[in-house]
Amino acid sequence: MKQQKGFTLIELVVVIVILGVLAAVALPRFMNATDDAHTSAVQGTGGALAAGVALVRSQWELNRVKGDDATPNVNVTGFGDGLVDVNTRGWPVGTNGDGTDTAPTQGQCVQLWGALLQGSAPSVAAAANSDYQAAVSADGCTYTYRLDGRTAGQRTIAYNVTTGAVTTTAD
Repeated sequence: MKQQKGFTLIELVVVIVILGVLAAVALPRFMNATDDAHTSAVQGTGGALAAGVALVRSQWELNRVKGDDATPNVNVTGFGDGLVDVNTRGWPVGTNGDGTDTAPTQGQCVQLWGALLQGSAPSVAAAANSDYQAAVSADGCTYTYRLDGRTAGQRTIAYNVTTGAVTTTAD
C-alpha cells in the first residue's frame, strides 16, 4: 500500500494558532502607521516653516547691516521672490507691503505660508478645504492640519510674530 504524505490536522491547527497569536501581537503595531504618518507630516512642515522664518530673519538682519534697503520692513530683498514683509523685530508678518507690528490677518497668514515655505508646500486656505486651515491667533498665525479628519486633539502649527517661535502640536 502507498503511504500518503501531508500535514496532519493537529499540525495545521498549531500553525493556525501560531499565526493568530502573531497577528494579534503585530497588528496593533501596524495600525498606528497612518497616524504616525500624519504626525510626521505635521512635524516636518512645522520644521520647514520654522526654517523659513529663520531664513527671512537672517536675510533681514543682513540687509539691515549692509544698509541696502530704504524700507527694511517691506519686501525683504534676497529671500524668495522678495515680497515678504517683516515687523520692526525682523519677523515675517505678510506679503502685502505693510510691514507693521500688528498681528497678521487671516489672509496674511495664508500669504506667509506660501512665501515662507515656497516650492511644493502643502495647501493652505482660510476654509477647511485644504491640507491646512489658517487662522489668526492672539500672537500670530495658527495652521490646523485637516488631512487626518480630526475634530478633537487637532495637529497644529503656531507661528508667533512677536518672537518668531514656531510651535508644532502633533500627537
